[in-house]
Amino acid sequence: MNQRRVAILRFTLDAVCVLIFVIVGRRNHEQPSNIAGTLRTALPFLIALTGAWVGAKAWRAPRSLVVGAVLWLVTVVVGLGMRRFAFGDGIALPFVIVTTVLLGLLLVGTRLPKRIKR
Repeated sequence: MNQRRVAILRFTLDAVCVLIFVIVGRRNHEQPSNIAGTLRTALPFLIALTGAWVGAKAWRAPRSLVVGAVLWLVTVVVGLGMRRFAFGDGIALPFVIVTTVLLGLLLVGTRLPKRIKR
């Protein structure tokens, strides 16, 4: 598979990971699972993820753990900042912790090399 296709698929997977995080969170808090609400919750993190992809030039090594770590940290910090200051939504400490852990598992964990035991 060529590098461009890998990068497009990896970015798509990262965006889906953010959406999964948001959908599960909204369901756990018994918020409506409508598209508008889900997108409003996801938007700061998707914008942050996209900016991180561009800033880190993630398309050069989209499967890299280092790239995944950069994307994770930028998505969490910028996404939470945007959520608070641009969208006016809350960022209580438990939400910050859950966001940090789950996005780390999703954005970095999906880049972990697969080990096959023989």
